[in-house]
Amino acid sequence: MSFTIDLEGRRALVTGAGQGVGLGIARTLAQAGAVVAVNDIRAAQADIVVDELRTAGYKADALPFDVTDWAQVSAAIDGYGGVDILVNNAGNAGAEGSMLPSDFLASDPAEWGAFFAVNLFGVMYCTRAALPSMIEAGWGRVVTIVSDAGRYGTAKVAPYAAAKAGAAGFCRSIAREMGRHAITVNCVSLSTIETPTTARPAAGTAEEEEARRARLRPYVIRRRGTPEDVAGLVAFLSSSHASWITGQTYAVNGGFTFSL
Repeated sequence: MSFTIDLEGRRALVTGAGQGVGLGIARTLAQAGAVVAVNDIRAAQADIVVDELRTAGYKADALPFDVTDWAQVSAAIDGYGGVDILVNNAGNAGAEGSMLPSDFLASDPAEWGAFFAVNLFGVMYCTRAALPSMIEAGWGRVVTIVSDAGRYGTAKVAPYAAAKAGAAGFCRSIAREMGRHAITVNCVSLSTIETPTTARPAAGTAEEEEARRARLRPYVIRRRGTPEDVAGLVAFLSSSHASWITGQTYAVNGGFTFSL
């Protein structure tokens, strides 16, 4: 007897699925049988992922929109006819680019908004647009990718950490509201994942190798995570196997932190 995650017949929207963690999640949900709506702010990138999935024999559609724009979010999800599974993965600073670590007192308040727009309001917008069809169906899954920066606290990324912590708190609140509709709402908290935006050149000199080791020292499993490390848990939480799990935050972090 084998254990399988079967998402056949489910429609799953993954935001920020054009690369990295989102792409890994989209692939895994498609492999589990879901029709995957691939979101990215770059329409061309969403099309590339859809072509890859369809070529592999999976079911996928491109659904490009900017998660920070409520009008775009609601029009896209309503026009798609709703979804059964929402994975809020789009993050960082969105179209504004990646975060550059800095002391909070050196940060510019004018730059904080980009982090909240994607990591908090983007999650709220997509969840607000996706819930009505889930309620109508009497079944739904919302999985939000948050960060150990907000769960545990990481120096020099305070605006990002605050936005991610806000998303986790929002999801706990929505979990309490949605349980009566058989809709679960959970978070997956990540430490550093190897993606195109976090990739570093291979260590060369002794100094570079020591710097690499120092970065990995806080991790019990001494490597960076991969999108595949994340995708399996997201697929499980998206399935019927996780029907009695809601309001939780699960760390996928190589042992960077422990919690009871």
